[in-house]
Amino acid sequence: MGEAIIKTEHLYKAFNLEAGFFARNKQIVYAVNDVSLTIDKGMIYGLVGESGCGKSTTARMLVSMYTPTSGTIRYSGILPYSKKETVSRRKSGQPLVNTETCEYDVFALDKKQTRSYREKVKYIFQDPARSLNPRMSVYALMTEALRYSSLWTGKEDARQKAVRIIEEVGLSASDLDRHPSEFSGGQRQRISIARGLIMEPDFLICDEVVSALDVSIQGQILNLLQDIRRSKNISFLFIAHDLKVSSWFCDRIGVMYRGMLVEEAPAISLHKEALHPYTQLLFDGAKGKHTTSSVEVMSTLSQEHCCPFAHRCKYSDERCKTQCPDCRNVAPDHMVRCWKVQ
Repeated sequence: MGEAIIKTEHLYKAFNLEAGFFARNKQIVYAVNDVSLTIDKGMIYGLVGESGCGKSTTARMLVSMYTPTSGTIRYSGILPYSKKETVSRRKSGQPLVNTETCEYDVFALDKKQTRSYREKVKYIFQDPARSLNPRMSVYALMTEALRYSSLWTGKEDARQKAVRIIEEVGLSASDLDRHPSEFSGGQRQRISIARGLIMEPDFLICDEVVSALDVSIQGQILNLLQDIRRSKNISFLFIAHDLKVSSWFCDRIGVMYRGMLVEEAPAISLHKEALHPYTQLLFDGAKGKHTTSSVEVMSTLSQEHCCPFAHRCKYSDERCKTQCPDCRNVAPDHMVRCWKVQ
């Protein structure tokens, strides 16, 4: 394992649902339950699971769009000194620009540090048709956030940077003056990637970025992301529901079910030897095998006190239905949350 860039510890997120302003009965959705993961620098970490399992909620906490109910997110990088420390350093005559890599608690950052963190951690959404403003040109879309960031050095430099980035993602400089509606789905996704890259991030969150694309276009986008990883040494969180694609593309994979991380292993190991029954079910589905289970996924309106997969698992017993298993290593670098796996 290398040096971590993002680390979460016992991450929980619960949402309060209400039917209206005068609603009396509050309902809580437990979207993320005890997620601890580590993403190394230069790694592509895949987060896989069915829709509604908490993948996107986890990702949006990483980019500080959501605040965790409990737990911590730690980022290793270079951020500005806090306001208090800047004042102290100014009085003592020390340098005011930080050049050392440190580990930060993301939700303990001050306003300036949070702004810098959001420049270094960028989010690429699933549907570029909805995330790209159709009234804006590609150039305006790419430089909108840049203009108000610490990286802004003027219009001329921004134009040069936009030309370089748009060509890196496989489009041309002339495309900067066109609008998103003039492009295909795959090209719009390239624009979304370019918009993230222009901020010079060290961590990209790709939320189902290929799920709405044709298979041939998926391959092109995945190859592009691999090239970006190699040339810029950027770390990725790759969110997907297709375990087969993730096994090919990612270095390490975490499998989520009902807000919990049920298995985590290097992609090669997971592809050869999936141990958790839910991971095996996902691989069977990816291979086109028919499954006999007709049990629907339970809602997340109650907090988990047992194995999250017990109601669908053919191996479950009374212990599985009453006690929640801990995450434990069953092989070197292979974690499983299951009572039945030894």
